[in-house]
Amino acid sequence: MALKIIDHGSPEYKQMVDLRYQILRKPLGLFFTLEELDQEKDDILLGCFDDDRLEGCCMLTQEDPKTVRLRQMAVFSGLQGKGIGRVLMTFAENIARDRGFRRLTMHARKSALGFYEKAGYKVCSDEFEEVTIPHYVMEKTL
Repeated sequence: MALKIIDHGSPEYKQMVDLRYQILRKPLGLFFTLEELDQEKDDILLGCFDDDRLEGCCMLTQEDPKTVRLRQMAVFSGLQGKGIGRVLMTFAENIARDRGFRRLTMHARKSALGFYEKAGYKVCSDEFEEVTIPHYVMEKTL
């Protein structure tokens, strides 16, 4: 298992977009727009690879000088529950901390609350709808 920062527009990035589409968007009947993907140029794109095959990914988007938001966490369906998400979360937190961020936030799907709570995140909002499904804002001090 190799953890890497992915370059926007690279072959690894194309794998990342496909994984996020398959896991996060396609089941909801949604797609990525070119504008959405173009806005990711300044994000920190992270992936977990087995050889050259992407198994899981997420991204970090700066919200302010001390806060970064975790977005688009996805692990291939057949590999979920095998620790890839946990390793990827730790990697994302370490990258954020190394870059001077002190707080990590996210819009977590209601179905994933338990995963994030086990990693030390706290719910800090009421339930709201995003991409047609229930979410909560969660955060953790790094």
